[in-house]
Amino acid sequence: MSTTQTTQNEKLRKLVFAGVFAAITYVVFTYLAIRIPTPGAGQVSIHLGNAFVVLGALLLGSLYGGIGGAIGLTIADLIDPVYIVEAPITFIIKVLIGLIVGLIAHKLGHISTETDTKKVLRWVILATIAGLAFNAIFDPLLRYFYKILILGKPAAEVSFAINFAVTLLNSVVSAVIVIVLYMALRAPLKKLGLFFRF
Repeated sequence: MSTTQTTQNEKLRKLVFAGVFAAITYVVFTYLAIRIPTPGAGQVSIHLGNAFVVLGALLLGSLYGGIGGAIGLTIADLIDPVYIVEAPITFIIKVLIGLIVGLIAHKLGHISTETDTKKVLRWVILATIAGLAFNAIFDPLLRYFYKILILGKPAAEVSFAINFAVTLLNSVVSAVIVIVLYMALRAPLKKLGLFFRF
């Protein structure tokens, strides 16, 4: 098989896996979330969608992982009347999470080629925390400024406090799940020939 064919096959596999991560994030957010109403007819959700955005970026790299997760969560927002107006923010934030995680994990930590499990674990922890910390801070902030324009300041301030607390909870739980899943999936994916190297 030529180098061009190998590259094309790898891109196709990444695209398929990105679709799988889009589907997983959609299902996790749409069907497995705990909804919490907020003032102004809004709501926030306790969910693990962000965990799969980060896991996608660790396994597929920034572009495919970030966009796959972002598409799934954005489609979930577009279908839900409560979240539809926030879909653009969701897409931007989730793509940025993927970029941050991928940059740290692959460009700085080289986790896909590193053989020392302890080093891999350290970089996975660092990348995961960085991506989810970004989400915990900037997701509520962007939604706050967005809601000021739509709902007016009082409702936005109360929503911000609730959104920040829920997003922080989501981030902490997601970080633990991502780290455990990535380290558990690494060896089996290598054996199956489905582990991507960057």
